[in-house]
Amino acid sequence: MRNLKVITSCFLALITLYSCQQDVYVIDKEEDEITTPEKTEVAGFYLLNEGNMGSNTATIDYMDFTKGVYNRNIYATANPTMVKELGDVGNDIKVYGNKLYAVINVSNFIEVMELKTAKHIATIPLENGRYINFANGKAYATSYAGPVTIDPKAPLGKVVEIDTLTLKITREVTVGYQPDELEIVDNNLYVANSGGYRVPQYDKTVSVIDLKTFKETEKIDVEVNLHRIKKDSDGDLYVTSRGDYYSIPSNLYVIDSKTRKIKKKFNLPVSNFTIVDNKLYYYSNEFNYTTFEYTKSYGIIDTKTEEIINTNLVNDPVIKNIETPYGIAVNPVTKDIYITDVGNYVSMGYVYCFDKNGAFKWKTATGNIPAHFAFVYK
Repeated sequence: MRNLKVITSCFLALITLYSCQQDVYVIDKEEDEITTPEKTEVAGFYLLNEGNMGSNTATIDYMDFTKGVYNRNIYATANPTMVKELGDVGNDIKVYGNKLYAVINVSNFIEVMELKTAKHIATIPLENGRYINFANGKAYATSYAGPVTIDPKAPLGKVVEIDTLTLKITREVTVGYQPDELEIVDNNLYVANSGGYRVPQYDKTVSVIDLKTFKETEKIDVEVNLHRIKKDSDGDLYVTSRGDYYSIPSNLYVIDSKTRKIKKKFNLPVSNFTIVDNKLYYYSNEFNYTTFEYTKSYGIIDTKTEEIINTNLVNDPVIKNIETPYGIAVNPVTKDIYITDVGNYVSMGYVYCFDKNGAFKWKTATGNIPAHFAFVYK
């Protein structure tokens, strides 16, 4: 089954109803030695496995670069007094300071943990939470602010501000419909509004929030069903549109954060991406209702020239083994590339590692629907 994010945005519930009812394979805690230890300033990464909606099987894995060991399902072991597993649909994970934050979508909370141990610190209630970002001692998280359902009358979403010391919500602001990723440039917060619950009347705007007043000051028109938004080193914002899965294809746009105008439309489908050292690494797994087919593609964009410089991402034929790409990350030091494969969305997934030259390094099993990475520094 596809998880909440895909169901609400792609509206594939009917297609995947049967698979939703099948048994979900959940991995117990395991450790695998999968590579040689690395001595860099990056100690490892956490990987949040979303788990299928309704199954309460979100889990966290940890890749320890210092030992070359991959650790699965660490949350349950680190927190024996908590309810087993992490919750229902893990939608985002980030590191800030000495804490680890995981947004658990359908369970309606943000789980806060110790960075080194993943031990529970606090739970912050947030209805239908989506993504999280940080600046100046504050966390900012998007919320659909309503129940999990396709509804033409679904309410406007919101962004909440959380004090990272008290772990309390201090302010909130209304934004567009069904807000997803958010990015911070200077003293402004930019929010990609999807309107995914209101299909086919999608939202098509990026909300701009002044962090001093915590008020929405502007909406930037982009394209329907926005999802990802990340900044480059110049403060320009790369934004993805999922399209409408019929006549409007997925696309990638660049917004100048100073003029708040669209600088470029790439005419390129992008499902997910990450930006490291002026390079944007992306994959696409675009679905179309007309053909009922998915089309996969990969590549790299130079964010300084705003030109595509690689249409393969990696040259190793192993990449063809990836059935359903879903998560992507790049090691900020070694430039190793990590891509997750969720397969059929029901059984365990996998994470693949390729070096900076695109050569295959290793692969290991994960939990169900591996999706979101968070690097940990020594």
